[in-house]
Amino acid sequence: MKTNNLISTQILCLHYDIEISFIDALNKMGLIRIQIIEQNEFIHEDEISSFEKIIRLHNELNINLEGIDIVLNLLEKERELQVELNILKNKLRLFENE
Repeated sequence: MKTNNLISTQILCLHYDIEISFIDALNKMGLIRIQIIEQNEFIHEDEISSFEKIIRLHNELNINLEGIDIVLNLLEKERELQVELNILKNKLRLFENE
């Protein structure tokens, strides 16, 4: 089975010094997606930056998983609002130039 671009959860646990139960809890909350191939669990490499952000929030700021979910949702909402603000600024510039 092809595992290109996938990283084993066991390797991640060793590298980040975390328990597999932490990764399982993140998966259950929908914060990361685990792919199971031949009874081995993997995370896609595209999710590693989000995974690292979650670990920093948990370890450095002592935020629990529910709090992390809220923080990530607020950050996503902020990003969406920033995109919307930029669109509206561009439309306003069009009207100002007429």
